[in-house]
Amino acid sequence: MSEEDSLQLVPQGLGTLKGRKIELVGLRGDEKPPPRYISGLSEFDRVNGGGLVPGSATLLGGDPGIGKSTLLIQAAAILGGGNRVVYISGEEAIDQLRLRAARLNLAEAHVGLASTTSVRDIISTLEGTSAPDVVIIDSIQCVYVDSLDSAPGTVTQVRTSAQELIRCAKHLGFALILVGHVTKEGAIAGPRVLEHMVDTVLYFEGDPSHQFRILRSVKNRFGPTDEIGVFEMSDKGLLEVPNPSALFLTNHQSEVTGASVFAGLEGSRPMLLEIQSLIAPSQQATPRRAVVGWDSSRLAMIMAVLEARCGVVLAGSEVYLNVAGGLRIKEPAADLAVAAALISSFTGHPVISETVVFGELGLSGEVRAVSQMDVRLKEAEKLGFARAIIPAQRDKSKCNQSRASDTELQILQVEHLRDLVLLFNENNLNNFNSVLQGKA
Repeated sequence: MSEEDSLQLVPQGLGTLKGRKIELVGLRGDEKPPPRYISGLSEFDRVNGGGLVPGSATLLGGDPGIGKSTLLIQAAAILGGGNRVVYISGEEAIDQLRLRAARLNLAEAHVGLASTTSVRDIISTLEGTSAPDVVIIDSIQCVYVDSLDSAPGTVTQVRTSAQELIRCAKHLGFALILVGHVTKEGAIAGPRVLEHMVDTVLYFEGDPSHQFRILRSVKNRFGPTDEIGVFEMSDKGLLEVPNPSALFLTNHQSEVTGASVFAGLEGSRPMLLEIQSLIAPSQQATPRRAVVGWDSSRLAMIMAVLEARCGVVLAGSEVYLNVAGGLRIKEPAADLAVAAALISSFTGHPVISETVVFGELGLSGEVRAVSQMDVRLKEAEKLGFARAIIPAQRDKSKCNQSRASDTELQILQVEHLRDLVLLFNENNLNNFNSVLQGKA
């Protein structure tokens, strides 16, 4: 090939300069990857996939005052026991950080503190000393690159600052954690490309009126997504909740109309949650629909299925739905539990005590199977529940046989939403057992 032909292969706009040849390697390497940094907070490590990966970048977002800085300074204090940890704040002074550490009884932790907003100063400090293991920047919206004319927090500044800090983390091999502000819609403020630049995106959620906090993973290149960690806010900081199902059901009372227990799944963790509903007569032309912790459009769909397929008319009533504990449910497996709570409130008959419900509903009223049913049932059995209302499977003989060997729960499989309505109309334990025998 002549020199003229080789120049024609260069894309337009790159000039005639040749690029450096890149060495191609195989998928399997000779060197073992470095071990993860374990924070000691099992819920935090769980969401990160087992710990922080050296050279990775993590973005943590959450509402103001939800506890992001408290969570990170607790994790930094534990990590500082065996690693070099640097905590850089652009929002608080050194004395304010020390006050928080003293309140959390962490004043003696080995953590390097700094208060600055210049990315140039941050990178010069990190490159000029012995390489740290973990670096926390609180927050990415406060730091700036002095070569840009825009103000801190703008799209250009956030993107450029994050790019420089991530490049430094990859070069020096430390785990980088960036704290991000969120908008009123709940998304991390700044350009969307920021979430694509980092390796892990975490959201710290919770209702300020409740003590529970949920750390949720929505992106993780080194672990599972949709994993959650549960914390409880106290005067001593954030406390880990190893068994959130028991905590969320602390105030659950059986034989109460309008309440059902949903066996949900958050990532790989099964969780039992109480769903509450209230149906009241309305004097308005457009009755009110209020939903907390669930999708309002999905509630409207279930109400339409109840009216069109089962004759449960809720059009003239006000409907209120709440997920107890401040947790938000996203999976469609809660459809059947929501329907059970609505039917219970409509008929005035409570859900049979010690019963969990889960299943997805179709527009024709059929109840569809959901994933990992065995895991949900085992969690219910562990917490002392005796019965479960679940979707029917096509191979019922095989299903019943597996259920009998895996769990001691009494299982009622429902094929259509009408079966659930019929159960509430009878509303007694003997009917549950008789229906169960008929389905077996």
